[in-house]
Amino acid sequence: MNILQVTNKVPFPARDGGAIACLNLTKGFAQLGNRVTVLAMNTAKHHLSPDEIPDEIKQLATFKLVNVPAKINAFAALVNLLFSRKPYNAVRFIDENFSDALVELLTENEFDIVQLEGLYVCPYIPLIRKHSNATVVYRAHNVEFEIWERAAKLSRGLKKLYLQNLSKRIKRFEADLLNTYDLLVPITSRDGGILDSLGNKKEKQVSQTGVVLSAVIPDKTNIEYPSLFHIGSLDWAPNQEGILWFLENCWTRIRQKYPNLRFHIAGRNAPQWLIDKLNVDGVIFEGEVPDAYQFMNSKAVMIVPLFSGSGMRIKIIEGMALGKSIVTTSIGAEGIDVTDGENVILANDATGFVDAVFNLLEDRDTFECIGRNATLFIQQNFDNLAISKKLIGFYKQYIK
Repeated sequence: MNILQVTNKVPFPARDGGAIACLNLTKGFAQLGNRVTVLAMNTAKHHLSPDEIPDEIKQLATFKLVNVPAKINAFAALVNLLFSRKPYNAVRFIDENFSDALVELLTENEFDIVQLEGLYVCPYIPLIRKHSNATVVYRAHNVEFEIWERAAKLSRGLKKLYLQNLSKRIKRFEADLLNTYDLLVPITSRDGGILDSLGNKKEKQVSQTGVVLSAVIPDKTNIEYPSLFHIGSLDWAPNQEGILWFLENCWTRIRQKYPNLRFHIAGRNAPQWLIDKLNVDGVIFEGEVPDAYQFMNSKAVMIVPLFSGSGMRIKIIEGMALGKSIVTTSIGAEGIDVTDGENVILANDATGFVDAVFNLLEDRDTFECIGRNATLFIQQNFDNLAISKKLIGFYKQYIK
């Protein structure tokens, strides 16, 4: 099968959920003997030279990177707000050079599948229809409007009003694009249900983001117990909000009981204002760590206090694969089908988080048991190759 993946950012290095979701399927498709091409917007924020992609990744697929600035501009956002009904988030990714590159690929190749990675490359569907007979797949990484709707609920003042407006625009944009594709591939069954309620009528296959099990090996040789940690993109608003909420509502109470406890926070692209707020006793800001899995293996309890966002949290999947005992919210665990108290601990308020942390720090057996159950759960349900094989089987039913 000849597959084209279209994405609005380069999926390497795979350090955030979107990139991991894209690249892991690239790996799975290639390992199953399919020919894969990745057409990616090389944005200012995630810019990469083609020479920076290592040979082992280039062997998986043909990568074509197209420079698309997609910069956030305050004036352009204001003009968009006043004179357009389209969401600013989407129009930033509509680019003539990218259109030209897409047409060139479609006219020079016969693809069986064109897989659109996320909402913001769906505006290119009419162009794909014009130049290709491929089966067009919308792979919904999340329900996009829900991210901004939830963010608006956590905001105040003018920011709240702006985010409410933005979420309504994105919801309308998302609904208008429904059924313009041939197949829908949501990453979670919950997201698939929401898109169905908005009007999706196309056949769908839920395909969660898997992990390459051979690369995610639990290692407790040098674990710092007790310790807490968080890892994730620190330029992502839901992570910022969650960390600050935890520090403001939970950390003082935890430190009163465990004055020597350390909370390690790792992640890339932390803005200076956030770094300043992390200057708290017992909190260690690690920045971007050279090896995320090694860092996670070296720490004990993983804290993921998410109250907004949508889709599936890849770092939770990776943490579970590494045998971490994780405390997160119901929103954080969405789409993963975890069992509270068995392979993760769910908490939705400060008391719940504090009690969960105390339990895991005071009962090593519970800490170890939840970690073992988490690893087993991922091995049984999130093997990347098995997920990729199932998706290919779905595609074969609908190749034109």
